[in-house]
Order: sequence, then structure tokens, then C-alpha cells
Amino acid sequence: MRRNLDLAYVVIGAGMSGILASIRLREAGHRNVTLLEKAHTVGGTWRENRYPGLNCDVPAHAYTYSFAPNAEWSSYLAPGPEIQDYFEDVTARFDLREIAHFGQEVDSCTYDDGVWTVTTKAGMTLEADVVITATGVLHHPRMPEIEGLESFAGTIAHSARWDETIPLDGQRIGVVGSGSTGVQLVSALADRASQLSHFQRSPQWIMPMPNIPYSEEQRAAFRKDPALIDAIRYDPEYLANVFRFTEGIIKPDSEEMHIIETIVRDNLEQGVADPVLREKLRPDYRAACKRLIFSPDYYQVVQQHDVDIVIEGIERVEPAGIRTKDGVLHELDLIILATGFHADRFIRPAVVTGRGGASLDAMWSSHAAAYNAISLPDFPNFFFLNGPTGPVGNFSLIDVAERQWGYIEQLLDKVTSGECAEICVTGEAMARYDEARTEAARGTIFASGCSSWYLGKDGVPMTWPWSYGRFAEVMAAPDFADFEMVDARLPA
Repeated sequence: MRRNLDLAYVVIGAGMSGILASIRLREAGHRNVTLLEKAHTVGGTWRENRYPGLNCDVPAHAYTYSFAPNAEWSSYLAPGPEIQDYFEDVTARFDLREIAHFGQEVDSCTYDDGVWTVTTKAGMTLEADVVITATGVLHHPRMPEIEGLESFAGTIAHSARWDETIPLDGQRIGVVGSGSTGVQLVSALADRASQLSHFQRSPQWIMPMPNIPYSEEQRAAFRKDPALIDAIRYDPEYLANVFRFTEGIIKPDSEEMHIIETIVRDNLEQGVADPVLREKLRPDYRAACKRLIFSPDYYQVVQQHDVDIVIEGIERVEPAGIRTKDGVLHELDLIILATGFHADRFIRPAVVTGRGGASLDAMWSSHAAAYNAISLPDFPNFFFLNGPTGPVGNFSLIDVAERQWGYIEQLLDKVTSGECAEICVTGEAMARYDEARTEAARGTIFASGCSSWYLGKDGVPMTWPWSYGRFAEVMAAPDFADFEMVDARLPA
């Protein structure tokens, strides 16, 4: 078993979190860092998703690493291609390609005698003292189970497997799914399609969010004075909205949630003139039960263009199009599946085996969870970034990841200082955390009566159920009493 402090690190995933971890490890002086990525380049969900209309619903200057500001964002909400370019630029700026290995999907991680052995499907094998799992959530596309889907005579595309060569102009297009992706697709394609049908199993509450472009003069000012960027990143109004949202979701009857519901209800009432269409677009569940949709123009688009809002439910797909449960055949040339992702897989399907043969699959048999979204018992020196039970919602996951990395660094300090050789949460602390988290999650707005990707198969939201302020406090200072530390002087 290795006992020197020149530790070997493997970071799994070159999306936003993996890029962050790799940069921070190298900045701390660690020389033996390997970044594994299953795809051909960095970017994570922004590499996977390239569909028309893609943009982030978090202000661009907030969805940016604190140490790598970007003066070149074209608008308040950045389009997807610009975000991908940003991650490519950061990767180049910090020389991460020299440690990155692409086309290396991890097949297994096995812990034995103090060492993690990481193997990939392409045949690569690495030994590591520390594994950082930064695989993210939204990277396993969910294909809907719709009868006859394979019989369609036109083109079928999933939003996360977009083909830029697909003809769009003048086509009869059906968009299936009403999450952020479906709404963005409709806004982008309504004036290009000859007819667009938006198939919604359940309509969404829409939060209005103007997307104001930045002028060249503004970008020049950002370049000259980064403090102007920080003024947007830490804008009191934006931060107040974040804290209002996180307070609202954990207290469904609070004033904060009342304000959110009033805003989205007024947006529907005042934004949609036709009473029939308005009722088609009215959800039958509370605001924020599903992830809120932010859009500057969806309601305007569906009224001004040849868009058909279809809520009758899909019966089956036929060669000519989609037949709904009211018997109507909607003839189509292109079906776009905006049906999301399997959000409970994280590093899986990789097989992860911890100390004493502990199985990640067995540990997550009922639901995926990790202590403070970071650590698991019997998986020493194995840490998650944006892992299960972390905060999710309409705020910057870069900020979440940076706070999590500050927490992980404090755990790693125990190892790199020689104070211990292995660190992971105790089984007792994990059980306490999971029990408290589950109980709190049952009382959040996410559990108020809708289906969403936030819910585990046990029906409990797989999310951080407390305030963002509490998350920040927890990340600032680990409770080391909850961690098992194996003394470096003892044999394995």
C-alpha cells in the first residue's frame, strides 16, 4: 500500500465539475492527476445538448467559475454553444488536455488495500489514491415508451443526440416534452416550421426572464473592469431570487413560495389572451413542484405562430405521425423527443466496489444518496461533485460545485498532511443524514403532487431539502466527527 504523500488522483468526467476539480488539484500542486472522459471532448451536458434554442436559465456571469470570468457572453442568459466554448477555453487556459484522456468511459472502480483501481471500457487501467466522481446527472438520455415509435416514417431525434443536418425549415414538427428543453425548442422552431405541435403530458409554470443582449460597449467594459462582472455575478437581486426560491421549496406555505406562485400565475393570466389556450397551458400542480421553466417568450411564441398545444395524451406513433388519445392523427415530418434523462444513475453503469466488497449498486438499491452529496461509508477517498442529494434548482451549479470542492479539499487535507490515509463518512452518520434528509424532502414543494425527474423510484425527492444558506454553512466546515479516518501508521 502506498504511504507517500505524492498521491495519485483520478477525476471521472470532464464536464463543469470535473474541469473544476482538475484545475483545483493542479493549482494545489498535485502532479499526478488524470482526467477521464467518455466522450471526445470536454463540456458535459453542454457538449451532449446542441439543439436549437438551447440556453442556460441562470445568468451567464453567475454560471461562470469564480476564478475564470468571461467578458464575452453575448447576453444575460448565455446560449449553449457559447457555454461549450467557455469550457473549451477554460480547458485550454489551464492546460487540462495534457492530463485528459478522451474516449475513456469508466467501466469499474475497485478499492483494495488502500488503492482504487479504475478501468475503462477502452482498456485503460489506473491506480489512484483518490477518486473524484464528477459524472453529473443529465447524461443518460431517457427514451419514452411510446407504442409504434419505431414505425414513424419521418425523422426522430432526441434533444440530447441532436443532428445538425436535420431539415427544419418548412417541416411539420412535433416536440414531445414540456420541460426547459421542450420550451426552448418550441421558441426556436415555431417560426421555422410550417406547423409545430407541442405535446405536453403536463403543462409547465413559466417564470418570465428577459434575455437582454450585451452590447460590444458593455463587453469592452467587462474586459477592462472585472468588477463589473462580479456586480452581475453577485447581484443582490439575483441572489435574493436564489434564496427566495430555496426558502420557498422547503416551505411550501411560505411567503417566498406565495411570491413565486403569484409571479408565474400572473405571467399566465396576463400573457395568454385566449382563454381556451390559457387553460391548456395551466398546470394542475403547484409552481416549482417540477423544475421551474424560465422563458422570455414562450407564451408569446405559442400565440403568434402556427403552434398547436396538445394535451390530450399520446396514444401511439404511426408512420404518418402521432395519434393522441382523442383519436386525432397529428401528421408530422419530424418528431423531437425532449424527454430528458435518467437522473438517478450518476457514475453508473460503472461498477463501483468499495472496502470489503461494498457495492454501490446495492447501497443505492432503493435510491441514490451520499452524505452531504459528497461521501459514502466504506468508499474511502472517493468523493462526488454534484452527486446525489445535492442542491438542484434554478441557480448556478457552478457555485454548488465550488462550495463542494472547498469541502472536499478539507477532507483531502487530512490525507495529504499525513494525518490519515483514508477518509469517508461513517455508516452511522450516513444513516442519520439519509433519514433526516428523506424526512425533510417529503415536506418540500417537490413532493407536493407531481411527477418529475427530482423524484426517486421511492417517490421521495432526491434533492437537498434544506436552505441554500444551510448548504453553504455545511460546505464551509465539515463535521469531522462524522468521518472515519484510518491512521496512516496502521496497516491496511
